[in-house]
Amino acid sequence: MAQDIVPIELGLTQGDVVTLWAPRWREEGEEWEAFLGDEEDLFVFPDAAHLAAFVRTAEEHDLADHPAWHVVPDLGVADLSPDDNHQFDLVGVPELVAEDPDTWVIGELADVVSIVRSIADVCELDKVHEILDSAEGFSLLPQGTLPFTGREGVKLWNELSSVVSEKWDEVLDEIDGVVATPDVDEKALSVAQEELAELEAEAPAADSSDESSKESAAPTGFWAEVGIDPIKIITTAGELYTLRCYLDDKPLFLGHRGKIEVFTSPRALSRYLVETDDHDLAEVTTWQDVKVKATAGELDVKVEDDNVYVLLGLAEDISEGPDAIDPAQLDLVVELFEDAAEWAEDDSVKEALNPSESLGWLISFVLRPDPTRLAPSAPFDAEVSAFRTLQANFEDRLQSH
Repeated sequence: MAQDIVPIELGLTQGDVVTLWAPRWREEGEEWEAFLGDEEDLFVFPDAAHLAAFVRTAEEHDLADHPAWHVVPDLGVADLSPDDNHQFDLVGVPELVAEDPDTWVIGELADVVSIVRSIADVCELDKVHEILDSAEGFSLLPQGTLPFTGREGVKLWNELSSVVSEKWDEVLDEIDGVVATPDVDEKALSVAQEELAELEAEAPAADSSDESSKESAAPTGFWAEVGIDPIKIITTAGELYTLRCYLDDKPLFLGHRGKIEVFTSPRALSRYLVETDDHDLAEVTTWQDVKVKATAGELDVKVEDDNVYVLLGLAEDISEGPDAIDPAQLDLVVELFEDAAEWAEDDSVKEALNPSESLGWLISFVLRPDPTRLAPSAPFDAEVSAFRTLQANFEDRLQSH
């Protein structure tokens, strides 16, 4: 299991607070999980500066014996600031369940419920578990949208929503009852607040630079105008070409019902586009522009570098450990697997890549380096097996021409 310490943000009734969470780790044959706290108290802080001041000076707390703790007191405020994937809005859950249970709603709610259960486990909040166990839907959230489709799925979602409406305040009260904000060293706080101020001053400039970079590097030409990308997938079967776009931020592939139409050459792809509109991309408003170009023999299927996905060799690299893996290649392949699964409404990829799973933990370690994390250790047989399963499932989606 993951052996790391992660800064997290919790949206509570008192506002947004930060703390540290140590996901489950194994030590001396036993499994542990912890938060920054002391016995019955869960320590929370108004910002990363207060958190930094505490961890740099405090000696007595529940994470002091964690195998990675020795790294934490030397971290900067930036390292102790929770990223977007570790921000949990507990107080916003009633508003969240008022929405339709789509992929994004289910995913966010699953993350919140997971961290709430972890807090309940560590702080022995039996009432929280009783509430979450009173509706089956809470335990089905990690499976994605599938359990909440159809008549039975609607019933499950309505039961879950009713529990939230009637009892979520009790969950918040239980958690509010164990959180505490300890005093911090004033001198250490002053130093940390200066670091935080510098970060906040740099943020607008960085955002502006990022936007400028995006504008100057934005793709141009026909494919950029129609908002559809040619992509190339390199597998053991050779180089395969297809199309993908994003509609309302959701991926769409050239294909139908979870099967992606792929072609051994750009010319074969162009011929197919002339012959059929029986695929999901036909619903894109600019599709006829593509069809006209293809019919006229003027379609240039040019693939940008960031749309080339090399599946070859990754499983072998994973077997050798994180240092052997090319992060750029891995990042692209994970993107491809996730996009295809989301398009096909298949939650298996999301489940396999969850950081609580061995493969998800290894991938997270490679793609999001963190000095507080201990490196995954060999053997990597389980990770290789899980990755090969994802790859095989993805390649089964490919309908080659």
